[in-house]
Amino acid sequence: MSNADLISLYSSRILALAADIPLTERLTAPQASVKRRAPLCGSTVTVDIDVTGGKISGFGQDVKACALGQAAASVVGSAILGSTADQVRSARDQLKSMLKDGGPAPDAPFDGLDVLVPAREYKNRHASILLALEASVEALELLEQPA
Repeated sequence: MSNADLISLYSSRILALAADIPLTERLTAPQASVKRRAPLCGSTVTVDIDVTGGKISGFGQDVKACALGQAAASVVGSAILGSTADQVRSARDQLKSMLKDGGPAPDAPFDGLDVLVPAREYKNRHASILLALEASVEALELLEQPA
């Protein structure tokens, strides 16, 4: 990776998002909690989720990831409250498509993930970028299982 590539990839917007991740306090008694790890780089994200009336009413995250994973978690943390499980699933699928297949950025409220378009070419970073949404989807699926 050249210096120009690194500068392009780690834009000031990505670095600003990484430096200001919202909802980093873990929930004290979450309805669901999931920790996901990207095996290639070792990044981890743990999310806690509460759902009320079919919408995410509580969210906390512990993010130990590269700047790209942190930026993705920042966007997710800013957008997830009030979202439905289907919106979160759709955002995960759209982000995966954006990174791997050149698809468009996820729909609102997760459209801020468009900042990560330059990471398409860096496949070794995709797993870290996807962690926050993948953990969130997994937590929501735990809540959907019959008791």
